[in-house]
Amino acid sequence: MKVLIACEESQAVCIEFRKLGHEAYSCDILPCSGGHPEWHIQYDVLEVINGGAFPIGNEAYRDEIIIHKWDMMIAFPPCTHLAVSGAAWFEAKRKDGRQKSGIDFFLALTKTNIPKWAIENPVGIMSNHFRKPNQIVQPFMFGDPVKKTTCIWSRRLPRLQPTNIVEPEITTLKTGARFSTWDYKISMNHKERAKLRSKTFPGIAKAMAEQWGKLGL
Repeated sequence: MKVLIACEESQAVCIEFRKLGHEAYSCDILPCSGGHPEWHIQYDVLEVINGGAFPIGNEAYRDEIIIHKWDMMIAFPPCTHLAVSGAAWFEAKRKDGRQKSGIDFFLALTKTNIPKWAIENPVGIMSNHFRKPNQIVQPFMFGDPVKKTTCIWSRRLPRLQPTNIVEPEITTLKTGARFSTWDYKISMNHKERAKLRSKTFPGIAKAMAEQWGKLGL
């Protein structure tokens, strides 16, 4: 099965699909950090979803692939201008067009002819601008002790089933405020915070590959 993992530079999901024998490619305007440039399309995903010939690799490895038709897409569009965690900046983002740009990009991914797809994002405004998600999951439902509410919109794909429910790690401050330990730690890394928050946890990545990948076998 030919699988497009859109807006993914980490290659977490791509690698899990590759382990199961699928022809999966990550796609992002950024170079990949997952260690497999031979599986990475550094290109505009809105052009890639329609199929065609695309360069893969990096400065050390160059090649080209030809995809006539994708069988499945799993997308992780940027949530910076869409997630409710950034609601304090919504008014400014509406005025300067950043929020509209984020909405338009998300909606463009839903208009693909790829028969099976899933789009992941945190809780945000797309429930109003598109529709309510098919399901909401947490990393701790798949073996990672993290609380991070994640919405999944999908077409012709079943709901992900929990694989290993564990207790999420929580940090309690002296003030009594409670945070996901993972979220609290990365909040200290202002430079890389957005990038770290966008990465897919291993348990969810594996569940996507194992549960959705079998549909194409």
